[in-house]
Amino acid sequence: MANPGVQIINGEKTFIPLENNPEVHTHLCKNLGVSPSLTFHDVLSTMPEMLSYIPRPVDALILLCDGSIFTAARSHVAPTIPEYQGSGPNEPVLWMKQTIGHACGLMAVLHVVLNLESGKFITPESKLEALVKSAVELGPAERAQLLYDSKFMEEAHMDAASQGCSIVPSPQDECKHHFIAFVKKDGKVWELNGGMNGPLLRGEIEGDLLSDEGLGMTARDFLDAADTVAHSGMSIVAVTVDPNSSSTSSG
Repeated sequence: MANPGVQIINGEKTFIPLENNPEVHTHLCKNLGVSPSLTFHDVLSTMPEMLSYIPRPVDALILLCDGSIFTAARSHVAPTIPEYQGSGPNEPVLWMKQTIGHACGLMAVLHVVLNLESGKFITPESKLEALVKSAVELGPAERAQLLYDSKFMEEAHMDAASQGCSIVPSPQDECKHHFIAFVKKDGKVWELNGGMNGPLLRGEIEGDLLSDEGLGMTARDFLDAADTVAHSGMSIVAVTVDPNSSSTSSG
């Protein structure tokens, strides 16, 4: 049965957008089959005294920003990213192109889960693990189609999208915001956005992503842009691992 919340708009499958909040991401991860040891925390300010309340280390961030902020921060960068053609298990990160409308929040969460500690938080023998094993071997277009056709992914997203605090928008509503995932993997910081040409290497780092160096490679461009353009806001969610959880998968 077709999901009544999913629509085809201009020939493209279109979802209800996600909110960028910890409860929604936690619910989505539960739907996807991700270990509950992965936890999400609002970054209300990048002032050191406010960051002290967030568990560390933080090796992934999910950023949501207004389109005007994104344009100011990335319009000069996006054209320099080559069209991604990678596939196979030896790629430095697993990146997937977004072809589903309003699914940028899902893509951000997926890019975190697939790459943080090389995907170790994916539950073994879950539907997500099966999808990832197939996706790794595919080229970019086939990988995007696999995600586009996934009923499991559609249901997981749409259920999580209904969990937000604000009024649930329609797929027909214009979505002017962009989600971006930042992940530290093997000492390198990657910017992962399914709406760009491919993954963007931001640099190498020893500390975490909420250190001064980490913020410089991740959110700083967007925070600076927010000071220069009119916008409707931005938000940042930090992703950490609960050291007291015994639910981390070994896959």
